[in-house]
Amino acid sequence: MDELPAKAEEVIRLPERVSKCLIVKPSSLGDIIHSLPFLSALRARFPDAEIHWLVASEFSSLLEGHPMIDRVWSINMSQWKNPAVLPSTMVEIYRKTLSLRAERYDLVVDLQGLFRSAMATLLSGAPARVGFTEAREGAPHFYNHRVNGGTDIHAVERYLKVAYALGCNTESIEFPMPYEDYALPGLPSGQYAVIVPGARWESKVWPAENYGALASLLPVKSVIVGSSADNERAVLVERHSMGKAMDITGKTSLKELSGVIRNSSFMVTNDSGPMHIAAAFGVPVYAIFGPTSPERTGPYGKGHTILSSDEPCAPCFKKRCDDLKCMEGVSPSDVLEAIRSNPNISF
Repeated sequence: MDELPAKAEEVIRLPERVSKCLIVKPSSLGDIIHSLPFLSALRARFPDAEIHWLVASEFSSLLEGHPMIDRVWSINMSQWKNPAVLPSTMVEIYRKTLSLRAERYDLVVDLQGLFRSAMATLLSGAPARVGFTEAREGAPHFYNHRVNGGTDIHAVERYLKVAYALGCNTESIEFPMPYEDYALPGLPSGQYAVIVPGARWESKVWPAENYGALASLLPVKSVIVGSSADNERAVLVERHSMGKAMDITGKTSLKELSGVIRNSSFMVTNDSGPMHIAAAFGVPVYAIFGPTSPERTGPYGKGHTILSSDEPCAPCFKKRCDDLKCMEGVSPSDVLEAIRSNPNISF
């Protein structure tokens, strides 16, 4: 380490000329979307600079070709976590480090805040290395500028604190969300709902039968979205929908998924990545929350509805639980009533 980390500053003193920047934010899908306002603010602050982004390979397609990003660096995060392939992983890390260092970044910002992302920030050799004071796994020791983001605020606002410290204008929050259109036979734009029955944690999943029952009650058809890992759950939703749900899980790219969501009337979802895509486009979200906190990771912006059963144990932040009463306590009729009460959605 070439110097001791500096204390957190309200405004960071940057190099006299910032011509190349790197954003380190490998995952997850929702967190990457939450970082887009930071990208927008950084681009406005440095309109002539090159901006690169280091991202996990599974999400790189969302950022490739983005008009505000000059280069996307893709890393195989799943391999990096696997001890069985440690030798080849170390070779990849070494080569990636050499490539990053050769870019001669003026500024590197670590929005991930973990050991590996902070290490990449340090090894880039950038004169300005920025991260969060409260980052985990010893990450703050690899930065020479630290920002107190806080842990009890929404991720969007937390990332914008870094933007503010870099001298960016954060009064206007913009989500430069990329998308591609995807054909849905028989479903005109704005006349269907999107259902997201999957989630990364088992504890965040509302029963598939409930999603199917809700779809059967809606006056519009529903489109079930997600990755191929959600196929089994989607089959159950479709089976219980009485023919009113279309399953496209695993059939879209991330940009095509964004297009499907952008053109929908509203979304019903667990706490999931696609939920944040809908919020970024201003599509009304009906999100069912149990073990996680909507204040931290809920849909950002106005016009969204959080449904929960108000169990005293929630949010517990457990990935697994033997008693999912916090999720199962929300009924399809509860969700239907919330949708019907929205004056901006007409049936």
